[in-house]
Amino acid sequence: MTTTSQVESDAGIPPASAWVRFLRSYGPTSNNLTMFDEYVSGALGRAKVQPISLSTPLLDAMIEHIESKTLGSLVIAGTAGDGKTYHCRALWTRIGGDPKVWASKGNVKEHRLDDGRLAVFIKDLSEFNGEESDLQLQRLEKSVLGGDDSEVVILAANHGQLLDRLRDLGKRQDRVHPLRKPLQERFLQAGPAPDRLAVFDLSRSTSRTTFDEVAKAVAGHPEWANCSGCFLKAGGKVCPIDENRRRLLGEADGGQLARRLGDLVEIARLNGLHLPVRDLLALCSNMVLGYADAKDAKENLMTCADVPKIQEGGHTGKASIYANAFGANLPKRRASDRPVFKAMASFGVGEETTNAADGLLVYGKDDARLQTDFARLVAADSVYGATADFRAAQDAYLEGHEGARLDGGSIEFMEMLADQRRRLYFSLPESEPGYSRWSMTAFRFAGDYLDIIDSLKAKKAVSDATRGRIARGLNRVMTGLLLENVDRIFIASSGGFTQSRVSVLCDHETPSRRQGGVGMAIKLEEETGRLQLDVSLSPGPGNSVAFDLTPIRHEFLARVAEGALPASFSNECLEDLLAFKAKLLRKAEIVRKAGFAGDDEVGAEASALTLNFIDIEPGGRGFARPVTVRAPA
Repeated sequence: MTTTSQVESDAGIPPASAWVRFLRSYGPTSNNLTMFDEYVSGALGRAKVQPISLSTPLLDAMIEHIESKTLGSLVIAGTAGDGKTYHCRALWTRIGGDPKVWASKGNVKEHRLDDGRLAVFIKDLSEFNGEESDLQLQRLEKSVLGGDDSEVVILAANHGQLLDRLRDLGKRQDRVHPLRKPLQERFLQAGPAPDRLAVFDLSRSTSRTTFDEVAKAVAGHPEWANCSGCFLKAGGKVCPIDENRRRLLGEADGGQLARRLGDLVEIARLNGLHLPVRDLLALCSNMVLGYADAKDAKENLMTCADVPKIQEGGHTGKASIYANAFGANLPKRRASDRPVFKAMASFGVGEETTNAADGLLVYGKDDARLQTDFARLVAADSVYGATADFRAAQDAYLEGHEGARLDGGSIEFMEMLADQRRRLYFSLPESEPGYSRWSMTAFRFAGDYLDIIDSLKAKKAVSDATRGRIARGLNRVMTGLLLENVDRIFIASSGGFTQSRVSVLCDHETPSRRQGGVGMAIKLEEETGRLQLDVSLSPGPGNSVAFDLTPIRHEFLARVAEGALPASFSNECLEDLLAFKAKLLRKAEIVRKAGFAGDDEVGAEASALTLNFIDIEPGGRGFARPVTVRAPA
């Protein structure tokens, strides 16, 4: 029996070409309609390929809510690309809705539940223009606030759009809409949902686990099986599309590339950047198909028809999955328009480097001390490492006269060098003496941040080195002095609640490790998954101050601890920490007054004032030196 793929291959058409064309529409194109759930069915029908199937993480909870016959309604919220309509359609199908009815025209679908209630699905609030949404919002209000148990409204909407529509409806009714404030608190601060309204927020469900699923769904899709007998892989030829998808799947490195990309996605998320499923699909599609010189220059994504020309020209290295992960194949404007590539660019991978890494890449093949490392870490990758193009550009750079280094050849080598740095970030072994992947990023201490999270999840102690670095950074910000103390934290001022950068008066000092209810604790915030510093100045509730320790704030403290000037790294982080310091000073004042409340100071003793000046010993260790000032008799 002859398959369609065999017929296409015999006719000179790559057997997976239809699938590749379909996958391109998931990429960072200017017209990526495939992301919209309503478009998928038609596109799949035309391409005659299997769909990309992803899980619906909140669907079971939605089903349970409906089947429990809980009265009221549901809101499926999120940002563009989170899969709101996808979840809505899945819920419709699971409760017995007719798929043909769903696919028919109309933004509102109704289905009678077994308990007699009418399930009213509003597929997308944005489909209604302005006042058109009033009727649907009034149905929602009637169910939630009006006690109407005849209907259960399932509304899919973007956060901001829902809040704006409720605000506008309230204005038209000359009132403040009663659902707007509680929903706003739910979306922004994870507050409680209004009574009789279940809120399923998809923007809080994406994480590195979501990325892992998307990567496997793209790289491990059944349609790739058609590539097995493709003539573009015959005779030892390398098809960059197949090469990239196998690397994303982890066939060569045991999944290291995907894990390290997941680290970047997780750090971006913990810094407050939400990457919806749509963007993760665009990222993975671009990693597999990205190529700056593709025939369709508007999209910069390969089709199977591009591969023969790439192979003939010997330019497979230009399709590097490692460069594509950062959108290097895309025009800068298009890459910066996509949140996912903007997030990837924030790590500076390719621009950030170390002397050791650049020494290896530039001089490694000729330097006897580096040749072994070069062969192992660069030349061993014949597809994207020491390619013929890279070696030729490297030789021209090293052997050319000084003037030649200023022409286009030098620029070309610098671009190749950036791509090699990106490859090293993904390919360096986990424990590689002399080379650190995080040192090749703008977040040099991000690995420590992730290690803290892993330790706290495993109920293990945070490493002394990492805790000490945080304490030293805090002390240097609090005092403006180059202190080396790691065992205690000085809460210092300049004599008042000012924003003075140098503060030599110690108002309070506390251990850097929580002991007996006093000192600094590093906690894991369950709602956000981020770290939190909790500094307690006295035993008992109400005597501590918490600080949300995002990855960038942790990076700031670590850089300051290692000697960087605070303002040279991030003024925003410095202001955040000075605000934290002000809260600690206020808390120290409250604790101090509470301590004095039981004292019976009288006479001369009451007129004495003790100031604790921070002095620095040789070696940088600080200590509080008390100086007593007495009022004149």
